[in-house]
Amino acid sequence: MASRQSDLTGKVILVTGAAKRIGRGIALRLAERGARVLIHYGESVEEARKTSAECGGAPLYRANLEKVGEIEAMFREIGEQHGRLDGLVNNAARFTRFDPMEITEADWDFIHAVNLKAVFFSCQQGAKLMRKSGGGRIVNISSLGGIRPWAEHAHYCASKAGVIMLTKALAKAFAPEITVNSVAPGVIPFGPVDERAQAMIAATPAQRPGTAEEIADAVIYFLTATNFVTGQLLAVDGGLSQK
Repeated sequence: MASRQSDLTGKVILVTGAAKRIGRGIALRLAERGARVLIHYGESVEEARKTSAECGGAPLYRANLEKVGEIEAMFREIGEQHGRLDGLVNNAARFTRFDPMEITEADWDFIHAVNLKAVFFSCQQGAKLMRKSGGGRIVNISSLGGIRPWAEHAHYCASKAGVIMLTKALAKAFAPEITVNSVAPGVIPFGPVDERAQAMIAATPAQRPGTAEEIADAVIYFLTATNFVTGQLLAVDGGLSQK
């Protein structure tokens, strides 16, 4: 896939955690661009159905990403139903806040099972399917928390920093036919903004929060770029990571 694949029409692209928030925004943007969007969800069935309808009746795939067996089954089903996979957007994630002195093993595993382990096994299974049809594009959604340390989110920061390094390692492992890149969102609110988020917005050089559409546009760049763009991290954060 050395040439630029700017047209997403007909491309089969799976978005994990696509029922709500950033994942929903990505799915909608991909559908607008003509992609055959596949929507993964965990528990948010009603939201997933709504997103599906807004994407023209996009197929739904339910899987508990904590379980590798369910990840494998989802990709096997996609292969059987569509015969190919052109793009994968690993968006599903969890977020909790704890004093590091109080984090338990269960707290740690709750975050890492989805934020890092599931990303790896989804990349693995997605790449296997992509190779059957000549290659593809993988985009992992990381976080500003994978770039900058947050004292009360040590476990989350570790998981997202892991996603960034995993992206770089898999970009080498899957080259040249499959690219692997990462988008790190800044403050992207979907409801009331608390004092902590307000402080982050105030510290953002762009002087505003971002939108799901802006994250989606960055994802689309990686999905349509040539295979000379791989192993990269793009922070879409209004410049906050540079402060």
